[in-house]
Amino acid sequence: MVSTDPIADMLTRIRNALAVRQSEVRMPHSTIKQSVAEILAENKYIVSSTVEGKGIEKALVLQVLDSNNSSPITEIARVSKPGRRVYAKVKDIPVVKQGRGIVIVSTSKGVMTGASAKEQKLGGEVLCQVY
Repeated sequence: MVSTDPIADMLTRIRNALAVRQSEVRMPHSTIKQSVAEILAENKYIVSSTVEGKGIEKALVLQVLDSNNSSPITEIARVSKPGRRVYAKVKDIPVVKQGRGIVIVSTSKGVMTGASAKEQKLGGEVLCQVY
């Protein structure tokens, strides 16, 4: 099935896996989903992300729960949607829960957190927020 919003589909799969205490999530691979997953892993919101398979059978596998079945993700939400894109200048990049969460931004230099975008003085499309 083709999704019109692959990032929203990815976030929903993560949310659903956490709701039923499933430790692993598999989904079709795309470069932007891999970039978002790497940022989540770097910031310790998920345990790991790996790519399995080749060609059309390539899959992105996310380990969302650690060994004691706990996850730091309380809320994960899509900000910019296909029907309503949300762009932010450097000074307008949002802060989530007074800095306890992160915002993932797609910039001209690639996908990065809001804090990294502010350091590099880059604006862009606000993809999602995680708390």
